[in-house]
Amino acid sequence: MNTKVIQRIGIGVFIYVSLVVMLIIFNPDDTTSMGWEDRQEYNKVQLTKIKIGDLRSSIVELLGPPDISEAKQVGDAQLQVMFYRTTWNQSDGITTQDECTPLLFQNDKLIAWGEGTYQSYLKR
Repeated sequence: MNTKVIQRIGIGVFIYVSLVVMLIIFNPDDTTSMGWEDRQEYNKVQLTKIKIGDLRSSIVELLGPPDISEAKQVGDAQLQVMFYRTTWNQSDGITTQDECTPLLFQNDKLIAWGEGTYQSYLKR
């Protein structure tokens, strides 16, 4: 094969890879500009990356701002529950708690998430 053709293919591959890398670096996921369907799928994937003890700030960095949030003081503990949309129930244009996964924080550390978390928050 002609060396000029090989060089041009190599240059084309290099340019393509460079553009993909730049796109990944300079265009991070921005949850505030996503539609609800994309955000819902994004949240499902990102929730698999969290663990007990994660800081609230790192969760917000990962998932963006919550769809719904509540907080209260119980003795010396500050409790906050943040809801992130993960399911669809009805097409009414409103995100409700039953369409979200709750994440419970105590003093800015994640202590629970998923089913039953909100009820645990209410009982405290």
